[in-house]
Amino acid sequence: MVLQSNISNPCNKKCKSQFHGGTEARKKELIHVKNPHLERMPCDTLYHIHLGTEYQDLQALFGDIKFVCMGGTPARMKEFAHFIKNEIGYIPPYGTTLEDISKLGHRYSMFKVGPVLSVSHGMGVPSIGILLHEMIKLMYHAQVKDPVFFRIGTCGGIGIEGGNIVITSEALNGYGEPNFDLPVLGKKMSRPAKLDSNLAMDLKNLTLPEDPWDTTIGKTMCADDFYEGQGRLDGAFCEYSEADKIAYLTKLHKNGVRNIEMEAVIFGALTHHAGIRAAIVCVTLLNRLNGDQINSTREERDEWQARPQKLVSRYIKNQLNLSS
Repeated sequence: MVLQSNISNPCNKKCKSQFHGGTEARKKELIHVKNPHLERMPCDTLYHIHLGTEYQDLQALFGDIKFVCMGGTPARMKEFAHFIKNEIGYIPPYGTTLEDISKLGHRYSMFKVGPVLSVSHGMGVPSIGILLHEMIKLMYHAQVKDPVFFRIGTCGGIGIEGGNIVITSEALNGYGEPNFDLPVLGKKMSRPAKLDSNLAMDLKNLTLPEDPWDTTIGKTMCADDFYEGQGRLDGAFCEYSEADKIAYLTKLHKNGVRNIEMEAVIFGALTHHAGIRAAIVCVTLLNRLNGDQINSTREERDEWQARPQKLVSRYIKNQLNLSS
């Protein structure tokens, strides 16, 4: 869907308000942005995704969104956009093609496929956190009701071999706490990192007997780092032993943790704070109890990375009453 002709210069000094009066009735229907300052702003620039309320009618462009699917890389989410396009039978308007809506922002990629947004979130808590603020505000400005957010990604399994799916039941920070902590105005702000348990079970139930993977619901540990923060032995620095690493991962496993990645805790916290139903569906690239290096082939990884997409696609098709 080509939107580029409509999204240049998302905001300037002569802003036209798109906040629709901010009535109490409207607030009860929509996403909980929980920011009274937004109502007093003449316009809102969603800088990193190159959208804004002055030059675009965000309700007209995005008001039909039902599902927001996020993944790490632009290439992966472009692939997912084309995959879900075929899965749901979406036909772009005559003379248009799928287009990266946010390419002029030079940070994230976004593709609109009918009621589905496919968006790249980068790597780590800060990157996905910036995107989540702007995606939540986009849903608010577009007056989207009850969207479902998914993170579709990769992870390291704990006691789970490569190629299998883990759906997050609860996100933990690096200290093993189910919270996202952030210094705000010099003080610690803590929000619970909760995900929708019913949504997780619905997704797990869509796994088919013939699928070449197992699907597990379990806790996810969200690390702030790829190497030391995940107990790896192969970083530039390592000041612990292999026995220390195994003891740590074994402790996590006994606590119900089944995978490690780098975005879950803020994804769970911000979607929960906004009242958005959300799920994290990741494929394991290796079992961390057996090593740290990813030794699968590129062909294997490409096929594995499609597995969460297939599971989420089944849910989307089910909700849209489309046959499999």
